[in-house]
Amino acid sequence: MTQSWFLRRQAVSLHPNPARVVVRPFRPANEPRNLNPAEKSRVEHIIDRVLLLDEETAERTLKAVLSDFHGRHRRLLDIFEERAEEILASIKFRPALPLVQRCLIGAYFLHEYSFEASALFNPSIVPDPDQSNAPEGGCRFILSLRAVGEGHISSITFRAGTVTGDGEITLEPTTGLASTPDIQSHIVNDIGDEVEMTFNHGDSICERVIFPVTGNQANGIEDARFVRFDDDTYYATYTAYSGRDIRPELLETKDFKTFRLTPLNGDAARNKGMALFPRKINGRYAMIVRHDNENLYLIYSDDLYHWDGGESILHPEYPWESVQIGNCGSPIELDDCWLLLTHGVGAVRKYSIGAVLLDKENPAKVIARSKEPLIRPDPVEREGYVPNVVYTCGAMRHGQQIILPYGVCDTFTNFAVMPIAALLQALMV
Repeated sequence: MTQSWFLRRQAVSLHPNPARVVVRPFRPANEPRNLNPAEKSRVEHIIDRVLLLDEETAERTLKAVLSDFHGRHRRLLDIFEERAEEILASIKFRPALPLVQRCLIGAYFLHEYSFEASALFNPSIVPDPDQSNAPEGGCRFILSLRAVGEGHISSITFRAGTVTGDGEITLEPTTGLASTPDIQSHIVNDIGDEVEMTFNHGDSICERVIFPVTGNQANGIEDARFVRFDDDTYYATYTAYSGRDIRPELLETKDFKTFRLTPLNGDAARNKGMALFPRKINGRYAMIVRHDNENLYLIYSDDLYHWDGGESILHPEYPWESVQIGNCGSPIELDDCWLLLTHGVGAVRKYSIGAVLLDKENPAKVIARSKEPLIRPDPVEREGYVPNVVYTCGAMRHGQQIILPYGVCDTFTNFAVMPIAALLQALMV
């Protein structure tokens, strides 16, 4: 049960919706590894079958495809043509082809992917850079979520909403459409892949999906911890998962339309759950990290992308966190201290959410911490893909309240609101 009398759950939740799909490249499987140069690949066989269609049949086939997928995607013909250019370039096909044939070829090498069919969880929340039409005394916010689809591949998706002055949360409806961004640049260097991407189509942020684009991200972009820095840049630390290895990376944006994704490096950048402070401390960037799967460290750096060392500041102390602790998002600046939400893992691998207060000038100094969780899995929040888990990747201060979205059982997302005064009172007891 919830342990905090002052925590108020909202009658708002987000559940995975398999009807939300993006178009992804389809790559035929079971291609022989050592083709005789005289043999054609499966890709070439598919292209040959398209080229054998007479003009009338090709036009009829393309029309049927467009009719079948009408209303499910924006600019579908453009997507078909762009994919055809990639495929034809990959086999060094040079003859010019009519538009109908190019679009059909592209269509045969695409598939729909239901990016949130399995789960929509581990949210973080930040103020929207656009506060026009915010409710009086309230604000607009952007919610990021980890979406999971077929093959347990994770991506980042977004929702927009408002919170009133008294903490009532409303989510804006989705459009039903979704798309991935255009890649503006993809640079491979000694550190790893740096990618810049822009969403050029669709006005609603709920349509934007950041899907894995590099080898290090092949099996997922996991658990983005968004924070608004004091220069109004939004950063998010996240875990890139290749299917075998993990590595921390950093996402940055000013407007949630154009994003830059960059690997982090250094001996401290090797585990999950790095969380950036929202401003420099004593002239240096600061991060909460977990080096060793058990404890939390405070680390400083002059370089946003390079992190070494670290000072141990928190270790498991109470029964609800005896297996391990970790951060639950970036520290939140209060009037006299930093609020750090944490997760603890207890018996039978039960995840709960707690909190820690850190000194304003020296965050290595712990002022107070949860003896009992703020939130632990409620009886109605125990069942899901991963039972007995509540988890968040970041809360937001709004006035004298903390707005806390949290994932439930690695499946769906709920919301709660906590008055700061009551929270501080409970932690200082």
